[in-house]
Amino acid sequence: MSKKNKQTPNTSRQFIFQKKNYVFLFIGLAFIALGFILMSGGGSDDPNVFNPDIYNFRRIRLAPTLVLIGLGIQVYAILLNPSKNKK
Repeated sequence: MSKKNKQTPNTSRQFIFQKKNYVFLFIGLAFIALGFILMSGGGSDDPNVFNPDIYNFRRIRLAPTLVLIGLGIQVYAILLNPSKNKK
C-alpha cells in the first residue's frame, strides 16, 4: 500500500492590508471627513434672505479639494504593498 502524505493546510490567516495600509486609510478618511465638515453650513435661516457665505472659498474650493485628496490617499492605501522588499 502506498503512504498518503497528509499535508496540513496553513491555518494562520494573514490580512490583506498591513499596519501601513490602515494608517493611510485612516488619514484618507480624516481628509474626507474634514472636507465634508468644511462644506456644511452656510445656509440662511430665512428662505427669503440670500446668504453670500454659501459661495466662499472654503465651501467652493477648499472642501472639495480635501475630499479629492482624501480619495486619492484611499486609492494609494489600497494599492500600497508594504511587504514588497526594496533592493
